[in-house]
Amino acid sequence: MPQYRINERITAREVRVIDETGQQIGIMPLHRALQLARERGLDLVEVAPQAVPPVCRLMDYGKFIYQQAKREKESKRQHKASELKEVRLRPNIDEHDLDFKTKQIEEFLDEGNKVKVTVFFRGRTILHPELGQRVLNAVAERLRGKAVVEKPSTAEGRTLVMVLSPAPRKAPARPRTEQVEAATKES
Repeated sequence: MPQYRINERITAREVRVIDETGQQIGIMPLHRALQLARERGLDLVEVAPQAVPPVCRLMDYGKFIYQQAKREKESKRQHKASELKEVRLRPNIDEHDLDFKTKQIEEFLDEGNKVKVTVFFRGRTILHPELGQRVLNAVAERLRGKAVVEKPSTAEGRTLVMVLSPAPRKAPARPRTEQVEAATKES
């Protein structure tokens, strides 16, 4: 987070002042801007030091820093949501194991993550890619409605890869109050 000069730490002789509502007050000497800030019980914060003259804003500095940290935390949280998880399967996976892996994929999707489903071929199983394709199709079928196939299955060396992303959530349709009232009047 950038460091801001506040109050007496501002070095410019003249500053452009913006009040707490965002309205520009104008260009004034630094001592006059500091006096104005003290009268209003606020801090004078240099927000654009490279401007000529530097731009300073009247604000509560503690509150400003808190809001900056909150915005930064929110952007990190949103950035984390697009993580790519990987689930590895084998072409001859048992039904129960496939159920377990499908539930795991479903949990990742519910968290908002994309999931890379990989079917690994070992030894002679590479001679039967249709088995791997069948496994990927089964996973996609079980997750229908909860996931969207973002990247269909492709062969990459000794693997088959498919990428799933969370299905867009639809807001439940709510009946309008007029429709409800009309329905009750008719009956």
